[in-house]
Amino acid sequence: MTEAVVFEALSAAGYIRSPLHALERDWPETNCYLDAWIEVLPSLGLPPEACLAYSLTQDFEGDQFTFFKVPLEDLEALYGLKVTELAIYDRVENHIFHQLERGRLSLVEVDSYFLPDTQGVGYHELHGKTTIAINRMDFENRTLEYFHGLGLHRLEGDDFDGVFQRGAHEKPVAFRPYTEFVKFPEKVPSREQILSVSEDLLRHHLKRRPAENPVASFARVFPEQVERVSERDFDFFHLYAFNTLRQLGANFELFSSYLQWLAAQGRTGFEEAVAEAKTISSTCKMVQFKLARAVMRKKFQGLDESLLPAVTAWDNLILHLDRHYGDGEAGFAPVVSAAGA
Repeated sequence: MTEAVVFEALSAAGYIRSPLHALERDWPETNCYLDAWIEVLPSLGLPPEACLAYSLTQDFEGDQFTFFKVPLEDLEALYGLKVTELAIYDRVENHIFHQLERGRLSLVEVDSYFLPDTQGVGYHELHGKTTIAINRMDFENRTLEYFHGLGLHRLEGDDFDGVFQRGAHEKPVAFRPYTEFVKFPEKVPSREQILSVSEDLLRHHLKRRPAENPVASFARVFPEQVERVSERDFDFFHLYAFNTLRQLGANFELFSSYLQWLAAQGRTGFEEAVAEAKTISSTCKMVQFKLARAVMRKKFQGLDESLLPAVTAWDNLILHLDRHYGDGEAGFAPVVSAAGA
Protein backbone atom coordinates (compact mmCIF):
# COMPACT_ATOMS: atom_id res chain seq x y z
CA MET A 1 0.00 0.00 0.00
CA THR A 2 1.50 3.29 -1.10
CA GLU A 3 -1.35 5.66 -0.13
CA ALA A 4 -2.63 6.61 3.31
CA VAL A 5 -5.33 9.13 4.24
CA VAL A 6 -7.18 10.39 7.31
CA PHE A 7 -10.27 12.10 5.87
CA GLU A 8 -11.09 9.85 2.93
CA ALA A 9 -14.05 11.94 1.76
CA LEU A 10 -12.00 15.13 1.42
CA SER A 11 -10.10 16.15 -1.70
CA ALA A 12 -8.30 19.33 -2.62
CA ALA A 13 -10.33 19.65 -5.84
CA GLY A 14 -13.72 19.94 -4.14
CA TYR A 15 -12.78 21.33 -0.76
CA ILE A 16 -14.85 24.17 0.76
CA ARG A 17 -12.89 26.33 3.20
CA SER A 18 -14.05 27.44 6.64
CA PRO A 19 -16.00 30.73 6.84
CA LEU A 20 -13.20 31.92 9.16
CA HIS A 21 -11.08 32.06 6.00
CA ALA A 22 -13.63 33.97 3.91
CA LEU A 23 -11.93 36.44 1.57
CA GLU A 24 -14.16 39.33 2.66
CA ARG A 25 -12.70 39.27 6.18
CA ASP A 26 -10.12 41.89 7.20
CA TRP A 27 -7.51 39.13 7.58
CA PRO A 28 -8.50 35.97 5.63
CA GLU A 29 -5.23 34.31 6.67
CA THR A 30 -3.90 34.46 10.21
CA ASN A 31 -0.75 32.37 10.76
CA CYS A 32 0.20 28.98 9.41
CA TYR A 33 -0.36 26.97 12.59
CA LEU A 34 -3.78 28.37 13.45
CA ASP A 35 -4.89 28.37 9.81
CA ALA A 36 -4.33 24.61 9.71
CA TRP A 37 -6.50 24.07 12.80
CA ILE A 38 -9.24 26.34 11.43
CA GLU A 39 -9.62 23.85 8.57
CA VAL A 40 -8.88 20.60 10.41
CA LEU A 41 -11.48 21.08 13.16
CA PRO A 42 -14.52 21.40 10.82
CA SER A 43 -13.26 18.30 9.00
CA LEU A 44 -13.85 16.50 12.31
CA GLY A 45 -17.28 18.07 12.67
CA LEU A 46 -16.03 20.41 15.41
CA PRO A 47 -16.50 24.21 15.68
CA PRO A 48 -13.13 25.98 15.40
CA GLU A 49 -14.54 29.16 16.96
CA ALA A 50 -14.83 27.42 20.33
CA CYS A 51 -11.04 27.34 20.80
CA LEU A 52 -10.42 31.06 20.29
CA ALA A 53 -10.86 32.29 23.87
CA TYR A 54 -7.07 32.32 24.32
CA SER A 55 -6.96 35.38 22.03
CA LEU A 56 -7.29 37.56 25.13
CA THR A 57 -3.79 36.59 26.29
CA GLN A 58 -2.06 38.25 23.33
CA ASP A 59 0.47 40.81 24.50
CA PHE A 60 2.90 43.27 22.94
CA GLU A 61 6.33 41.71 23.38
CA GLY A 62 8.36 44.85 22.63
CA ASP A 63 9.25 44.03 19.03
CA GLN A 64 6.13 42.04 18.05
CA PHE A 65 2.72 40.88 19.19
CA THR A 66 2.43 37.38 20.57
CA PHE A 67 2.31 34.87 17.73
CA PHE A 68 -1.05 33.39 18.61
CA LYS A 69 -1.43 29.62 18.68
CA VAL A 70 -4.26 27.67 20.25
CA PRO A 71 -2.88 26.03 23.42
CA LEU A 72 -2.67 22.26 23.09
CA GLU A 73 -4.31 21.82 26.49
CA ASP A 74 -7.31 23.80 25.18
CA LEU A 75 -7.62 21.45 22.20
CA GLU A 76 -7.70 18.47 24.52
CA ALA A 77 -10.12 20.01 27.02
CA LEU A 78 -12.53 21.16 24.30
CA TYR A 79 -12.39 18.40 21.73
CA GLY A 80 -10.51 15.47 23.26
CA LEU A 81 -7.65 15.93 20.77
CA LYS A 82 -4.23 14.88 21.99
CA VAL A 83 -1.40 16.65 20.16
CA THR A 84 2.07 15.29 20.82
CA GLU A 85 5.51 15.92 19.37
CA LEU A 86 6.54 13.21 16.91
CA ALA A 87 10.15 12.08 17.35
CA ILE A 88 11.93 11.98 13.99
CA TYR A 89 14.63 9.32 13.86
CA ASP A 90 13.88 7.95 10.35
CA ARG A 91 12.94 9.88 7.25
CA VAL A 92 10.11 12.24 8.22
CA GLU A 93 7.82 11.07 5.42
CA ASN A 94 8.04 7.50 6.71
CA HIS A 95 6.92 8.60 10.17
CA ILE A 96 4.07 10.69 8.74
CA PHE A 97 2.90 7.84 6.50
CA HIS A 98 2.84 5.48 9.48
CA GLN A 99 0.70 7.92 11.48
CA LEU A 100 -1.65 8.40 8.51
CA GLU A 101 -2.12 4.63 8.37
CA ARG A 102 -3.18 4.79 12.03
CA GLY A 103 -5.71 7.52 11.25
CA ARG A 104 -3.66 10.37 12.66
CA LEU A 105 -2.86 13.74 11.18
CA SER A 106 0.68 15.08 11.32
CA LEU A 107 1.57 18.77 11.49
CA VAL A 108 5.06 19.37 10.13
CA GLU A 109 7.24 22.40 9.43
CA VAL A 110 8.28 22.51 5.77
CA ASP A 111 9.72 24.91 3.21
CA SER A 112 6.92 27.01 1.68
CA TYR A 113 8.97 27.20 -1.54
CA PHE A 114 7.44 23.86 -2.54
CA LEU A 115 3.80 24.61 -1.64
CA PRO A 116 1.67 25.42 -4.70
CA ASP A 117 -0.94 27.30 -2.64
CA THR A 118 1.66 30.06 -2.10
CA GLN A 119 1.64 30.80 -5.85
CA GLY A 120 2.37 34.50 -6.39
CA VAL A 121 3.71 34.91 -2.85
CA GLY A 122 6.61 32.51 -2.48
CA TYR A 123 6.06 29.36 -4.54
CA HIS A 124 9.35 28.50 -6.28
CA GLU A 125 10.58 32.00 -5.39
CA LEU A 126 11.19 32.32 -1.65
CA HIS A 127 12.20 29.86 1.04
CA GLY A 128 10.36 30.08 4.34
CA LYS A 129 9.28 27.92 7.26
CA THR A 130 5.60 27.08 7.56
CA THR A 131 3.38 24.42 9.10
CA ILE A 132 1.12 22.09 7.14
CA ALA A 133 -1.26 19.35 8.32
CA ILE A 134 -1.03 16.31 6.05
CA ASN A 135 -4.24 14.47 5.19
CA ARG A 136 -3.22 12.22 2.29
CA MET A 137 0.09 10.84 1.03
CA ASP A 138 0.81 8.64 -1.99
CA PHE A 139 4.43 7.48 -2.23
CA GLU A 140 4.15 5.79 -5.62
CA ASN A 141 2.66 8.81 -7.37
CA ARG A 142 4.54 11.32 -5.20
CA THR A 143 1.43 13.28 -4.25
CA LEU A 144 0.40 14.98 -1.04
CA GLU A 145 -2.79 16.67 0.14
CA TYR A 146 -2.32 19.08 3.03
CA PHE A 147 -4.12 21.74 5.05
CA HIS A 148 -2.41 25.10 4.81
CA GLY A 149 -3.45 28.73 4.55
CA LEU A 150 -6.97 29.02 3.19
CA GLY A 151 -7.82 25.36 2.73
CA LEU A 152 -6.84 21.90 1.55
CA HIS A 153 -4.26 21.72 -1.26
CA ARG A 154 -2.39 19.20 -3.41
CA LEU A 155 1.24 18.96 -4.49
CA GLU A 156 3.08 16.38 -6.56
CA GLY A 157 6.29 15.33 -8.26
CA ASP A 158 9.29 17.54 -7.65
CA ASP A 159 7.42 19.49 -4.96
CA PHE A 160 6.84 16.21 -3.10
CA ASP A 161 10.57 15.54 -3.17
CA GLY A 162 11.33 19.12 -2.21
CA VAL A 163 9.04 19.19 0.81
CA PHE A 164 10.70 16.07 2.22
CA GLN A 165 14.22 16.85 0.90
CA ARG A 166 14.35 13.70 -1.22
CA GLY A 167 16.17 12.90 -4.47
CA ALA A 168 17.65 15.99 -6.08
CA HIS A 169 16.63 18.05 -3.04
CA GLU A 170 18.40 15.88 -0.47
CA LYS A 171 20.85 17.76 1.74
CA PRO A 172 23.95 16.62 3.66
CA VAL A 173 22.20 17.17 6.99
CA ALA A 174 19.22 14.90 7.68
CA PHE A 175 15.79 16.58 7.55
CA ARG A 176 14.50 16.67 11.14
CA PRO A 177 11.64 19.22 11.20
CA TYR A 178 9.48 19.91 14.23
CA THR A 179 6.51 17.58 13.82
CA GLU A 180 3.38 16.87 15.84
CA PHE A 181 0.75 14.18 15.48
CA VAL A 182 -2.90 14.26 16.53
CA LYS A 183 -4.76 11.47 18.29
CA PHE A 184 -8.52 11.71 17.81
CA PRO A 185 -10.98 10.75 20.57
CA GLU A 186 -13.17 7.68 20.18
CA LYS A 187 -16.20 9.95 20.51
CA VAL A 188 -16.29 13.68 19.92
CA PRO A 189 -17.86 15.76 22.70
CA SER A 190 -21.34 17.23 22.32
CA ARG A 191 -21.92 20.85 21.39
CA GLU A 192 -23.18 21.45 24.94
CA GLN A 193 -19.95 20.07 26.40
CA ILE A 194 -17.84 22.15 24.05
CA LEU A 195 -19.76 25.34 24.95
CA SER A 196 -19.40 24.72 28.68
CA VAL A 197 -15.66 24.07 28.44
CA SER A 198 -15.15 27.02 26.11
CA GLU A 199 -16.77 29.41 28.58
CA ASP A 200 -14.59 28.01 31.36
CA LEU A 201 -11.55 28.66 29.17
CA LEU A 202 -12.75 32.20 28.50
CA ARG A 203 -12.89 32.86 32.26
CA HIS A 204 -9.42 31.32 32.60
CA HIS A 205 -7.85 33.33 29.79
CA LEU A 206 -9.58 36.54 30.87
CA LYS A 207 -7.61 36.30 34.12
CA ARG A 208 -4.41 35.72 32.12
CA ARG A 209 -4.76 38.82 29.93
CA PRO A 210 -1.88 41.33 29.83
CA ALA A 211 -1.48 43.46 32.94
CA GLU A 212 -1.69 46.63 30.84
CA ASN A 213 -3.25 47.51 27.51
CA PRO A 214 -0.95 45.94 24.88
CA VAL A 215 -2.18 48.19 22.08
CA ALA A 216 -1.27 51.28 24.10
CA SER A 217 2.16 49.78 24.79
CA PHE A 218 2.63 49.28 21.05
CA ALA A 219 1.39 52.76 20.17
CA ARG A 220 4.03 54.36 22.39
CA VAL A 221 6.92 52.86 20.42
CA PHE A 222 5.26 52.50 17.01
CA PRO A 223 6.57 55.71 15.33
CA GLU A 224 10.13 55.05 16.50
CA GLN A 225 10.02 51.46 15.29
CA VAL A 226 8.62 52.49 11.90
CA GLU A 227 11.40 55.04 11.49
CA ARG A 228 13.93 52.25 11.95
CA VAL A 229 12.00 49.98 9.58
CA SER A 230 12.15 52.66 6.88
CA GLU A 231 15.95 52.38 6.88
CA ARG A 232 15.76 48.69 5.88
CA ASP A 233 14.88 47.06 2.56
CA PHE A 234 11.18 47.32 1.76
CA ASP A 235 10.79 43.54 2.14
CA PHE A 236 11.50 44.06 5.84
CA PHE A 237 8.39 46.24 6.05
CA HIS A 238 6.25 43.20 5.25
CA LEU A 239 7.91 41.16 7.99
CA TYR A 240 7.42 43.94 10.52
CA ALA A 241 3.79 44.50 9.56
CA PHE A 242 3.04 40.76 9.71
CA ASN A 243 4.42 40.42 13.22
CA THR A 244 2.80 43.56 14.60
CA LEU A 245 -0.36 44.93 12.96
CA ARG A 246 -1.41 41.72 11.25
CA GLN A 247 -0.93 39.54 14.31
CA LEU A 248 -2.90 41.99 16.44
CA GLY A 249 -5.66 42.59 13.90
CA ALA A 250 -6.14 38.96 12.89
CA ASN A 251 -6.16 37.84 16.52
CA PHE A 252 -9.01 40.12 17.47
CA GLU A 253 -10.99 39.56 14.29
CA LEU A 254 -10.98 35.89 15.24
CA PHE A 255 -11.99 36.81 18.78
CA SER A 256 -14.97 38.72 17.37
CA SER A 257 -15.95 35.50 15.59
CA TYR A 258 -15.62 33.66 18.88
CA LEU A 259 -18.04 36.08 20.55
CA GLN A 260 -20.45 35.74 17.64
CA TRP A 261 -20.27 31.96 18.06
CA LEU A 262 -21.16 32.34 21.74
CA ALA A 263 -24.14 34.45 20.70
CA ALA A 264 -25.19 31.76 18.22
CA GLN A 265 -25.20 29.28 21.12
CA GLY A 266 -27.78 31.39 22.95
CA ARG A 267 -25.49 33.64 25.00
CA THR A 268 -26.61 37.27 24.97
CA GLY A 269 -25.15 40.72 25.51
CA PHE A 270 -22.09 40.50 23.26
CA GLU A 271 -23.03 43.02 20.58
CA GLU A 272 -20.82 45.81 21.95
CA ALA A 273 -17.92 43.43 22.67
CA VAL A 274 -18.08 42.11 19.10
CA ALA A 275 -17.96 45.67 17.80
CA GLU A 276 -14.92 46.51 19.96
CA ALA A 277 -13.00 43.43 18.78
CA LYS A 278 -13.83 44.30 15.17
CA THR A 279 -12.62 47.87 15.76
CA ILE A 280 -9.20 46.54 16.75
CA SER A 281 -9.11 44.46 13.58
CA SER A 282 -10.23 47.20 11.19
CA THR A 283 -7.97 49.81 12.81
CA CYS A 284 -4.95 47.57 12.30
CA LYS A 285 -5.86 47.07 8.66
CA MET A 286 -6.21 50.82 8.12
CA VAL A 287 -2.96 51.58 9.96
CA GLN A 288 -1.10 49.01 7.88
CA PHE A 289 -1.90 51.05 4.78
CA LYS A 290 -0.74 54.20 6.57
CA LEU A 291 2.42 52.38 7.60
CA ALA A 292 3.31 51.56 3.99
CA ARG A 293 2.88 55.22 3.01
CA ALA A 294 4.89 56.40 6.01
CA VAL A 295 7.77 54.10 5.14
CA MET A 296 7.79 55.28 1.52
CA ARG A 297 7.53 58.99 2.42
CA LYS A 298 9.59 58.75 5.63
CA LYS A 299 6.97 60.71 7.58
CA PHE A 300 6.08 59.10 10.90
CA GLN A 301 4.17 61.72 12.86
CA GLY A 302 0.67 60.77 13.94
CA LEU A 303 1.09 57.03 13.62
CA ASP A 304 0.55 56.52 17.34
CA GLU A 305 -2.67 58.54 17.21
CA SER A 306 -3.98 56.39 14.36
CA LEU A 307 -3.99 53.46 16.78
CA LEU A 308 -6.18 55.26 19.35
CA PRO A 309 -9.46 53.58 18.26
CA ALA A 310 -7.86 50.17 18.87
CA VAL A 311 -6.39 51.31 22.20
CA THR A 312 -9.81 52.38 23.45
CA ALA A 313 -11.51 49.33 21.95
CA TRP A 314 -9.23 46.93 23.87
CA ASP A 315 -10.10 48.63 27.17
CA ASN A 316 -13.81 48.60 26.41
CA LEU A 317 -13.69 44.98 25.30
CA ILE A 318 -12.12 43.92 28.58
CA LEU A 319 -14.73 45.86 30.56
CA HIS A 320 -17.56 44.13 28.66
CA LEU A 321 -16.04 40.71 29.23
CA ASP A 322 -15.40 41.38 32.91
CA ARG A 323 -19.11 42.06 33.35
CA HIS A 324 -19.98 38.70 31.79
CA TYR A 325 -17.14 36.41 32.84
CA GLY A 326 -14.91 38.30 35.28
CA ASP A 327 -14.54 37.71 39.00
CA GLY A 328 -15.28 41.31 39.87
CA GLU A 329 -11.68 42.18 40.69
CA ALA A 330 -10.52 43.34 37.29
CA GLY A 331 -11.21 46.37 35.19
CA PHE A 332 -9.28 49.08 33.38
CA ALA A 333 -9.86 52.79 33.24
CA PRO A 334 -10.33 53.96 29.63
CA VAL A 335 -7.12 55.19 28.00
CA VAL A 336 -7.35 58.83 26.95
CA SER A 337 -4.36 58.83 24.62
CA ALA A 338 -1.71 56.42 23.46
CA ALA A 339 1.02 58.78 24.57
CA GLY A 340 -0.37 58.96 28.07
CA ALA A 341 -1.24 55.30 28.40
